[in-house]
Amino acid sequence: QVQLVESGGGLVQTGTSLRLSCAASGRTSSRDTMGWFRQAPGKEREFVAAVRWNNVVTSYADSVKGRFTISRDNAKNTVYLQMNSLKPEDTAVYYCAAGGVASPYYSDYRQYDYWGQGTQVTVSS
Repeated sequence: QVQLVESGGGLVQTGTSLRLSCAASGRTSSRDTMGWFRQAPGKEREFVAAVRWNNVVTSYADSVKGRFTISRDNAKNTVYLQMNSLKPEDTAVYYCAAGGVASPYYSDYRQYDYWGQGTQVTVSS
């Protein structure tokens, strides 16, 4: 029902910025909540941020709060993750996810129904 395609990853320097995009298609009712997760090699999947359809309700992991901003443009069927002040520890594959997720489950990857294939973000030391 829903397809997600991430883009915008790349190799950047510490302290710089990067914006990830996730293009979504399919039923909007199945993607009321859009989230970003990341996974570094040998690490568990980690919640990054989530946003509800109205762009009002957002949630962030403590590790990215104040540096990252999630937003969505429903007219373009796209969710964004603006990443500022990047650190080497931000290096990971970033995944876009979608589902009918509500508080307090935004950080629980099991609550999301659809996933993109990921985009690599590498932050050099």
